[in-house]
Amino acid sequence: MKNYMYILVMAVTTYLIRVVPLAFLRKEIKNRTFRSFLTYVPYVTLSVMTFPAILEVTERTWISVVGFAAAMVMGYCRVSLFAVSMGCCLLVFLLQVL
Repeated sequence: MKNYMYILVMAVTTYLIRVVPLAFLRKEIKNRTFRSFLTYVPYVTLSVMTFPAILEVTERTWISVVGFAAAMVMGYCRVSLFAVSMGCCLLVFLLQVL
């Protein structure tokens, strides 16, 4: 029964998060600061969900940190997303095997 309550609460929360802005914000948002804030929300959300998983994916945290640092350097150098993900996966795999 407890699990159904959790599912119900999550369903209502998700529904409200999507319906409330749609119901109350019918006209275009003209405030530049607020529009800029809304532009970055998806990126921040993805980062907040991804970063803890990066640190906990390996048995030794230092391997995860090295992989993350390599991804940051490759991203800064404008390497493609596919190359960054493959390179970091390979690096972390090799560090774990060795």
